[in-house]
Amino acid sequence: EVLALLVLLYPLLRGLALQLHSAVTGSYVPGTHSVVFVTCLNEHIARDIARAIMDRRLAACVTILPKSSALYFWKGEMEESTEILLLVKTRTSKIGELSNYVRSIHPFEIPEIISLPIEQGNPAYLRWIEENVPR
Repeated sequence: EVLALLVLLYPLLRGLALQLHSAVTGSYVPGTHSVVFVTCLNEHIARDIARAIMDRRLAACVTILPKSSALYFWKGEMEESTEILLLVKTRTSKIGELSNYVRSIHPFEIPEIISLPIEQGNPAYLRWIEENVPR
């Protein structure tokens, strides 16, 4: 029972230890923030989703990249289309909420929502993300 409790509490305890370490040393803990990729059918949808993410304070910044071409398999057939890419900069702890929200408003049956942890970066920029995305 104690072991099971420790296993369940490990992520919370690890997170608290990393926050304490970061606060004491002033150093960035790799993976504290992430970049999330979300693809959209067109610029209008991309702007609507970006604004919705920002209105909910789920990101410090959403960059909207212009049209790109994509090749992919859909229902057994190779497809080709253009899409707009959103780069969402946020706290890693917000990815679950962000992903659920984007899926609820995105017109695609299976929207692309992929996150990558930020290992290092400009310390001032990483602090800015921290300040602009509430816990």
